[in-house]
Amino acid sequence: MTAADIHRTILAVWRIEQPRLLTGLSRMLRDVTLAEDLTQEALVAALEHWPVSGVPEKPGAWLMATAKRRALDDLRRRNMLARKHEMLIRDLEQEQQAMPDPDAGLDDDIGDELLRLIFTACHPRLSREARAALALRMICGLTTEEIARAFLQPEATIAQRIVRAKRTLSESGLAYETPRGEELSERLASVLEVVYLIFNEGHTAARGDEWLRPQLCNDALRMGRVLTLVAPLEAEAHGLLALMELNASRIAARTDAAGDPILLMDQNRMLWDRLQIRRGMLALARADELGGRGFYALQAAIVACHARAGTPGDTDWPRIAKLYAELAMLMRSPIIELNRAVAVGMAEGPAAALAIVDGLASEPALKNYHLLPSVRGDLLHKLGRAAEARTAFELASTLATNKRERELLKRRAAEAGAASA
Repeated sequence: MTAADIHRTILAVWRIEQPRLLTGLSRMLRDVTLAEDLTQEALVAALEHWPVSGVPEKPGAWLMATAKRRALDDLRRRNMLARKHEMLIRDLEQEQQAMPDPDAGLDDDIGDELLRLIFTACHPRLSREARAALALRMICGLTTEEIARAFLQPEATIAQRIVRAKRTLSESGLAYETPRGEELSERLASVLEVVYLIFNEGHTAARGDEWLRPQLCNDALRMGRVLTLVAPLEAEAHGLLALMELNASRIAARTDAAGDPILLMDQNRMLWDRLQIRRGMLALARADELGGRGFYALQAAIVACHARAGTPGDTDWPRIAKLYAELAMLMRSPIIELNRAVAVGMAEGPAAALAIVDGLASEPALKNYHLLPSVRGDLLHKLGRAAEARTAFELASTLATNKRERELLKRRAAEAGAASA
């Protein structure tokens, strides 16, 4: 292998193993910040050693063993005399003696481990916003900028939330465990939100060169399925699973051979995964049985309308618009209102939708949100106002941070420009 090949291998291994390292070390050390530092040190060690010694047969085990050794060295070097640290050293030494194979530490079910860390990050002691931001940073590996974009918040605000949340967890000595009973119910809403946002980032990446991040979608789906077992009577757990299954069913049709986006109305519906649609419909039916008319169940009902339509012309847009109106009553959000405008445009015509979109122009949260001018450009194009549509698409392309989406918007601007010539 060339040095470049080894470097690519290290990064690929890191993307897979980083959550395992972080969750395992956090559980053992009961210190989120220290665990995060040690995972980074393990990566640095791999970058230093693997180009010389070669990639180990079990790279994940090598990284975990390296991180554990560094944890022991760090605790000893500081000469910590507090009972907690003595206990940690003793536990780590006993674990190494009991499990000489470093890969044995990775045998726990990864789904449970990821959820355990998410449940910890979503402790009621933290604010709702801080819970989700911390979990997305640590579990999903999103940058602070990407998280800020997901919440439509300034980057500095999100950075402060993450720092405060880490400090709170580290200083409180909170247990790394999946809560049960009342404790589970207290945290479940935040955990569902985190899984939802992880899926969304995989489904439509906020930034980077690729529009899709399938591994994140798969991680979120796995955790969503586990959550329906952890909380089988929670309608929103089934609603979220339905939403993710139905959205994921379209992944094969969402990009062309070059990886460029294909919009919903232009997709080849023969490529939609019918088995996954069936799973989504069953999850939605279970949510309905449990009285589910919550945030995720309503969104799943909207996506189900598309799944039922054999062709774009068969889509029940009046029902979708009605569901978005119900969703808007449940949770006021300019993004929900923007989505409602799209449905209204399909059901009642672009003029009615444009009035809604123009009413959102002063929303602070949408100031740099590329989909606002993108939707506006689409409506203007349908109304025959091609020059205005071109301007809107050009603005949207400058705001988009994902390369594939930016290129799509540039193409739409060029098409609108050609129509106005």
